[in-house]
Amino acid sequence: MTTYILNLVSLLGGLALFLFGMDVMGKALERTAGGKLQTILAKMSASVPRGFLLGLAVTAVIQSSSATTVMVVGFVNSGILTLQQAVGVIMGSNVGTTVTAWILSLSGLEGDSFLVQLFKPSTLAPLLGTVGIILYMFTNSDKKKNIGLILLGFMALMTGMELMSGSMKFLKNEAWFAKLMVSFSNPFIGIAVGAALTAIIQSSSASVGILQSMCSTGAVSYGCAIPVILGQNIGTCVTAIMGSIGTNKNARRTAMVHLYFNLTGSLIFMALFYGIGLVHPWRFLADPCNEMSIAVIHTAFNVAATAMLLPLNRLLVKLATLSVPDDAQQDKTELLDERLLGTPAVAIQRAHEIAVRMAEDSAEAMSLAMGLTRHFDSKILDQVLALEDGTDCYEDALGTYLVRLSDMRLSVSDNRILNTLLYTVSDVERIADHAVSVGRAALEMEEKKIQFSQQAKAELEVLERAVSDILTRTVDAYRSFDRNLAMKVEPQEQVVDALVREVKSRHVRRLRDGLCSVEYGFVLEDLLTAIERSADHCSNVAVEILQVTEGKLEAHEYLNSLKAGELRESAAFSERFARYKAQYAFPEEKSE
Repeated sequence: MTTYILNLVSLLGGLALFLFGMDVMGKALERTAGGKLQTILAKMSASVPRGFLLGLAVTAVIQSSSATTVMVVGFVNSGILTLQQAVGVIMGSNVGTTVTAWILSLSGLEGDSFLVQLFKPSTLAPLLGTVGIILYMFTNSDKKKNIGLILLGFMALMTGMELMSGSMKFLKNEAWFAKLMVSFSNPFIGIAVGAALTAIIQSSSASVGILQSMCSTGAVSYGCAIPVILGQNIGTCVTAIMGSIGTNKNARRTAMVHLYFNLTGSLIFMALFYGIGLVHPWRFLADPCNEMSIAVIHTAFNVAATAMLLPLNRLLVKLATLSVPDDAQQDKTELLDERLLGTPAVAIQRAHEIAVRMAEDSAEAMSLAMGLTRHFDSKILDQVLALEDGTDCYEDALGTYLVRLSDMRLSVSDNRILNTLLYTVSDVERIADHAVSVGRAALEMEEKKIQFSQQAKAELEVLERAVSDILTRTVDAYRSFDRNLAMKVEPQEQVVDALVREVKSRHVRRLRDGLCSVEYGFVLEDLLTAIERSADHCSNVAVEILQVTEGKLEAHEYLNSLKAGELRESAAFSERFARYKAQYAFPEEKSE
């Protein structure tokens, strides 16, 4: 009894170490890849085969088909991917996850040569662990630390595998265990056990690893391994199905595509394999299976299922659509799906995309509002108000999402992007608020029949052109965090300030000469204040963007040093200011 208990403890400890190693390795690989994960996945729209290759690559990188599938469900729920595009990725993830089994099969290497002994887990794991701890403890580079974590995760994974194998060796001579393994040769029992185990531990790679570790007993035959592996492919769908709860219909359909793909592949394989076995019995089924054989079976099944069902991807989509029919209520896309938080690097990129969308809407709102001062249209004003409401929603969603991301472990580059977004979303939203102020000033002009003089109109057109340009530059810089574009915003903001001061001075002169009324001046003051503050917010955004490439700096200190000629960029700033000032020069004043 004591032997059973001690070996059970060793088995559970090995499983814990195995799962921990997979988690550490996968997350470190994900951080190393950073936002490239979403960039890769976003390029899959060309075709389903291309999506298959990308799904395979991403899953091989993050070592989890479940994580890839949940990520895809989140992308579909957020509107990044269509259901059709998601099919190829799901198929690719099933093949990509077989990489783990090949890594684990190293424990089955046999031979006395130095190369074979080097690659055995008992040698390779401590070697990689030593290199990993050196990189993690004694380097300052974030990238090197992540590589160290990858190696440490690999060591934990392999050591856990060794512990599980060692704890099961005593079962070799146990009659009840041999009888249990024989029962798994029944296809239905084997599939049920494989599916249940995978559903419980939420990882097909881990359940395959457990099966490989059981091979050390010699009681796992091919007849037992094959149905269990089929069941493991079905059980891994549970994670995606659970992840699709509360999503829109296309996201739920994505999870169903995953289920139908694995279920159909397993059923067809069973029908063919065991059907042939009835006519020509498979003699090898009673032979003992080893770690390498498990990896071969796992890969062969997934590759064969993909080759068979990839051309039939549209039928899978139709089947999923029938399973999750359209409902009467409008199905809304969730902008920032919480499921993406499971892959923080991807969540950061998604938050950046939404922030850029908000910036584009704010800039459009200001452009439309400024046009209302020349030609008022109530429908255009409604568009401005709608855009402002949308930016409020964006800001609320982003604020909550970014705060949650700030508690997660991120790479240096992703952390800088996160901080930039946290500091800029309020500035971006305020531009839309000022657009509403401009629109309301235009409405007041319309209701009170206020008409600016020709000179005032000409001056405002120059000012509006300068503001439109600074908004465009800011949005472009925000989209790509382009340092060169961001550097052009501040000199243009200074020109806008100068233009506003000049408009006010000219208005005072016209007011003094009796060419304009005080009432007109109130409306003009509202317009100029809103326009000037919009340019100020553009400056704030640009300075924060510069922090992504130059590290943390105080915005006011930076701007003061820039204008005082104390920075290397000061000469370029002065040159751009002079050029923009000449570009947006007012026409000469004329007496009216």
